Amino acid sequence: MTSTKQTQPRRLQGVVVSTAMQKTAVVRVDRRVAHAKYGKYFTLSKKFKIHDPDGACKLGDVVEFQETRPISKDKRFRYVSTVNAAK
Repeated sequence: MTSTKQTQPRRLQGVVVSTAMQKTAVVRVDRRVAHAKYGKYFTLSKKFKIHDPDGACKLGDVVEFQETRPISKDKRFRYVSTVNAAK
């Protein structure tokens, strides 16, 4: 008998950099990484397209989003909440 382990979807936070598409926002997630040899810290960025059907994301907002089933060719995340609204 095999047991299937249910995993939790990844939850990430990032800054909204584009809301030009309908029902989609582009979010940049930054992370600080130490260089393997020299130890200096630098920032790596990655952009994710997230599903935002209500258009709640505004440019510059810090939002939380989570992994979900594939919605389109590039979208695998959905909007959860706004952490900090842009000023």
